[in-house]
Amino acid sequence: MDFGSYRDDVVLIASALVNHLTEGVDGTRSYEVPVDARARRARALQITALAGRRLNEDDLGGLVELAARLRPIFQACSVGKVDAAARLVNTLLTGYQSAPVLSRHGGEPWHLHYHESGVALADGWGAGCATGLATVIGAGEAHRLGVCTAAPCDRVFVDTSRNANRRFCTARCTNRAGVAAHRARWSAELTTGAKDG
Repeated sequence: MDFGSYRDDVVLIASALVNHLTEGVDGTRSYEVPVDARARRARALQITALAGRRLNEDDLGGLVELAARLRPIFQACSVGKVDAAARLVNTLLTGYQSAPVLSRHGGEPWHLHYHESGVALADGWGAGCATGLATVIGAGEAHRLGVCTAAPCDRVFVDTSRNANRRFCTARCTNRAGVAAHRARWSAELTTGAKDG
């Protein structure tokens, strides 16, 4: 995959929306979606890089709803249920009325968007994320969409590595899983050694 295009950027944004706007476990800590409007707004702006844009409560609610609808796609892909993920993506494509459109704004050159101009913020991001995920799944790359395997963490990720063997959401979880595996091996060796002695 070419993780440098607009299409791939929206897939990375989809994972960020899920991680920052859905409840669960981040590493070993319980994660809750901020209820304070200011905190939610800051989180949404950070994810979508919409600095300078005012987000209203409808925008924020729409992004939280979008994140909740994206999470099951990552979950399905992480366990190889590609058909289920594809059905979920098709529902999003229809619901957010995804359609490729050339757009030009802010002095930028013409570029591709997946929604008409003037749609609600969450609808625009929903169309883009759905199309990006459809492209990944349609290219046979669903295995690149995953959920962290370092229990109890449930944050999602997009595997942009060359060999596509990522299993953890962050280096922190990678290290934590490595330490746990080392301790388990060490404990097993001690138990085996005690039985042999």
